[in-house]
Amino acid sequence: QGELVESGGGLVQAGGSLRLSCVVAERIFKTYSMGWFRQAPGKEREFVASISWGGGDAYYADSVKGRFNISRDGAENTVYLQMRSLQLEDTAVYYCAAGIHPSMYKNSYDYWGQGTQVTVSS
Repeated sequence: QGELVESGGGLVQAGGSLRLSCVVAERIFKTYSMGWFRQAPGKEREFVASISWGGGDAYYADSVKGRFNISRDGAENTVYLQMRSLQLEDTAVYYCAAGIHPSMYKNSYDYWGQGTQVTVSS
């Protein structure tokens, strides 16, 4: 079992919703900010959303603002990404990551999950 384990990906029609989960090792969850990134075929891994260690601050890429919501549950050591109004261009492998700061830069993150595939169909 990895230190960050994503789940919840799948196939969904455009306009639909999915909720991704990332179960995090407790020692990491209790001290790190968390982020979600995604990577589509042939493209760079890009920032989606991040949340501070205490959960008080959240940040979003412009492309998902108003549609996605990031949250964290301290009782479950889990970070979530609720995705609504999904679009074809949201198709990608989604990765959970842990870093000192809720940065939009992937190089700022120290731990990564294995990814979960999200496919949006027309």
